[in-house]
Amino acid sequence: MALVVLLRGINVGGHRRLRPAELAKQLKHLDAVNIGAAGTFVIRQPVTRKRLRDELARRLPFETGITICDGRDIVKLLSQDPFARQRLEPGVVRFVSLLAARPRVGPSLPMTLPPSGRWLLKILGRQNRFVFGLYRRHMKVIGYLGTLDRLFGVPATTRNWNTLAAIATVLNHRAR
Repeated sequence: MALVVLLRGINVGGHRRLRPAELAKQLKHLDAVNIGAAGTFVIRQPVTRKRLRDELARRLPFETGITICDGRDIVKLLSQDPFARQRLEPGVVRFVSLLAARPRVGPSLPMTLPPSGRWLLKILGRQNRFVFGLYRRHMKVIGYLGTLDRLFGVPATTRNWNTLAAIATVLNHRAR
């Protein structure tokens, strides 16, 4: 099965700018598919995680977190749809954060941030390395998403649920 790569913190607020489509072209020999502008790739040729991580680090113009998972894990998460029972209000976004490693411990879930008043971030649950929840479109949310690292004790890289659906489409297209 293919590997999925999530780069952490690129093209955010004009910092650590990168053209993911150009990087995908440089990784053509790995049959890399770029998903969006946030540094998300599907690697469809067999490669070890170490070799992939080393090659990405060599090609990136700056240091950043590189999180890799098996494509089948994303397909499985989508098939279980952890948001099936959630009613979405306007301005609320579904997200999934991929933890860099499986945490030893984690907070009691579900949880909302801030803990009192109108919530901006709801962490609904966790499946292995995937943390999923909802957030409101608000400037303070990025800070709350940053607390996931502290809450779970490992770096977390976040993507919109729609990005995971796009990854699954690429993975399923290749499987045919």
